[in-house]
Amino acid sequence: MSAGQFLEAIRWTEDGLVPAIAQDAKTGRILMMAWMNRESLQLTADEGRAVYWSRSRQQLWRKGESSGHVQLVKEIRLDCDEDVIVLMVEQLGGMACHTGRESCFYRVLRDGQWQTVDPVLKDPKEIYA
Repeated sequence: MSAGQFLEAIRWTEDGLVPAIAQDAKTGRILMMAWMNRESLQLTADEGRAVYWSRSRQQLWRKGESSGHVQLVKEIRLDCDEDVIVLMVEQLGGMACHTGRESCFYRVLRDGQWQTVDPVLKDPKEIYA
């Protein structure tokens, strides 16, 4: 397959995006979900580090460019419907979430309410100072 040809197998949204789930390659924990466009997925494959598309800023976003919490990509997977990407990553710094937690999925539904179950590992004010 030539460079970029793998992108043709993906069922992109009308906006040209695909959801990407970052999963810890060692523990299996889901760390975060973000969006990718063709360029960000190609860059991720080329560079071996996660590059996403920021919908709010309408620009490429290299994970860890502000926080230092880079995601080194060990494997890229495509689901059976060809519309979701899973990145198996090594999360540098032990935090994927901008709230200073290991994972963005730190709340659990209990008795009809969302309860925070994971601690803040580092104050975001320190991370993004």
